[in-house]
Amino acid sequence: MNFNISKLLFSVAVAFSLNLSAQTEAPKYSYTDAFKPFFYQNNGTETRSASGQPGHNYWQNSADYVLNATLNEATNEISGSAEIAYTNNSYDDLSFLWLQLDQNLFKKDSRGNAVIPMAGSRNGAHGEDFDGGYTIKSVEILSANGKKLKVMPKYTVSDTRMQIDLPQDLKAKGGVIKFIINYSFISPNYGSDRMGVEATKNGKIFTIAQWFPRMCVYDDIMGWNTLPYLGAGEFFLEYGNITANLTVPANQYVVASGELLNPKDVYTNDQIKKWDAAKNSDKTVMIRSAAEVASGAKTSTSMKTWKFKIENTRDFAWASSSAFILDAARINLPSGKKSLAISAYPVESDGDAAWGRSTEYTKASIENYSKRWYEYTYPNAVNVAGNEGGMEYPGIVFCHMNSKGADLWGVTDHEFGHNWFPMIVGSNERMFAWMDEGFNTFINGISDQDFNKGEYYKPRSLQSMAMAFNSDQMEPVVTAPDNLKERNLGFLGYYKPGAGLQMLRENVLGEEKFDKAFREYIKRWAFKHPTPEDFFRTMENVSGEELNWYWRGWFINKWKIDQAVKSVKYTNGDFTKGAVIKIENIGQLPMPVNMDINFKDGTTQNIKLPVEIWKRNSEWSFEVPTTKEIVSVQLDPKGSLPDANAADNIFKIDPNAVVEKVNLKEFTGNFSSKQIPLKIVTTVENDQLMLQATGQQKIPLEYEGEGKFGFSAAGIEFQFTKDRKGFTLDQGGQKFEFKKD
Repeated sequence: MNFNISKLLFSVAVAFSLNLSAQTEAPKYSYTDAFKPFFYQNNGTETRSASGQPGHNYWQNSADYVLNATLNEATNEISGSAEIAYTNNSYDDLSFLWLQLDQNLFKKDSRGNAVIPMAGSRNGAHGEDFDGGYTIKSVEILSANGKKLKVMPKYTVSDTRMQIDLPQDLKAKGGVIKFIINYSFISPNYGSDRMGVEATKNGKIFTIAQWFPRMCVYDDIMGWNTLPYLGAGEFFLEYGNITANLTVPANQYVVASGELLNPKDVYTNDQIKKWDAAKNSDKTVMIRSAAEVASGAKTSTSMKTWKFKIENTRDFAWASSSAFILDAARINLPSGKKSLAISAYPVESDGDAAWGRSTEYTKASIENYSKRWYEYTYPNAVNVAGNEGGMEYPGIVFCHMNSKGADLWGVTDHEFGHNWFPMIVGSNERMFAWMDEGFNTFINGISDQDFNKGEYYKPRSLQSMAMAFNSDQMEPVVTAPDNLKERNLGFLGYYKPGAGLQMLRENVLGEEKFDKAFREYIKRWAFKHPTPEDFFRTMENVSGEELNWYWRGWFINKWKIDQAVKSVKYTNGDFTKGAVIKIENIGQLPMPVNMDINFKDGTTQNIKLPVEIWKRNSEWSFEVPTTKEIVSVQLDPKGSLPDANAADNIFKIDPNAVVEKVNLKEFTGNFSSKQIPLKIVTTVENDQLMLQATGQQKIPLEYEGEGKFGFSAAGIEFQFTKDRKGFTLDQGGQKFEFKKD
């Protein structure tokens, strides 16, 4: 689904959030919390391996559908039947079934309508005075466990769910039940930004989705997944094969998920020739032109049936209109297989500045994702112009008819990206929006760079999003979409998890490691049901890196990233002998360090430090062996991290400042104290003051200025007297006086 946020609302929301968050003291970094063990609470099982892949006894139920539907253009009514063959591959006998009745969201007394605030929502029927929902005409069991039946079972409709009580248990490990549901419903004009009816000068455009009763998922995590459909949370569906017979007025043209089985019944000979040409063309071929639309019949008293089939799918959607311009082009897949990019749009959307490039965008998007991540699996990829901001289904997406240019590319690429998440990788969208919207937002960012040499690519640093990502008014990323403020869904479902994968790729693992692990995750869980933990475990096992600190901070909690440069000092006050840089991790979420050292001669040296420096430290000092004068030191110079306080990321050295020259030999000698029985010897080795206490190894001391040295690993400071004949040892506020022997 597409989620646009206006710049004005963004600015106001962020400013308000920051004003509130500024009133609370930010939690301090704790390396024991960040890196504490036992992130994974469950051991591997027979169904889900500890390595993140499906277990050796992974099972998944399936649902095949034969769908028949008739469209009444005048009343916007869909009437039809769904014949469902449901296979129980679980280890459990099932005494009842649960189905989703998503159209019931549009009933006036639905739970989804009840939670729409007075200020309005993108969910529901958008203020339309409308009492929709299913009329269930009959439910009949045709066969079960291999025996033919003719049973009208008891069923109960509860908001957007239906429970069917079975006359006998559906057997485990392969039991099959076939049943048929006859139903009807009236489509809303605006269906929660996922479907609808849009009037154009050449006829209505019907974009039809969530239009038939669908099986709830029964899995090894929750058993039956029966969360109601409230509008914000999307879908969780079983895979199977779907055949659809769609009867519409004869003047209308239908596009749908899957392959058209009867083209000769619905297209003219000339149009079929054009379809054949499109299947062999990398350039867009016009199938039905604007002129043909204008001259076509606007009404019809007769009907046509369009027959489609799609395999290994979790859903099916379609669109129908007399107003459709149709064009298409070949999609080239890495294996040598071909698919077909198709666009359907009204004359209001025509032109190369708008939907005239839709098929080009579709083809490029599908080819790119197929090459980078996993090959596209469906025979067609259809882009339909409707009244939705953007919505995705297997093999077909709905994008707004007024979109054009960069906006049309962006929404097209986003919605087709969903064919990877969640159409191929079937995560639970109702619970974990970030596992489809966030993952998709991430791959969209790479696709933007790839398309037509970056035609629409506008780089934006994550630092520019820091205020929003670090707002205390945001819930954690893992929050279910129905449990977070609607205004926060764009950040927490899309942008923040997308940024999380971007940082993981660019700042933590590197492109090669990340891409290998991400591709393996897609391969492992293609057409299956992964959980967040399956993703986390896969990324760690394939990359070979411990990442629990990252999952814990960015996804599970809402920890802030905040690094700082504390000091830059020349070794012994002489820049020709190098410099010591001290950095600090202030925010709760540690990250690897990327730093530029800028020199007076105009050159720059880049320093990278691993996240492991923060495993037992909140501050870290290191030496840079340079002989050049430093102008400034800057953390994260490209703004690739949303640092909560970028002001302390840069440390500038005043060129007019008097640099303290240090003669380390002045601080050498043997020292003892009357307070504690400890002897200390200081020496100079390789231009560094070394300290050795009785019976201990030598440790290096860091000069902090004005006669003070420190050993940060133990939190000890040594303040020498002006005559260098003694010093005060300060450890955690306890002070001991030492004199030179």
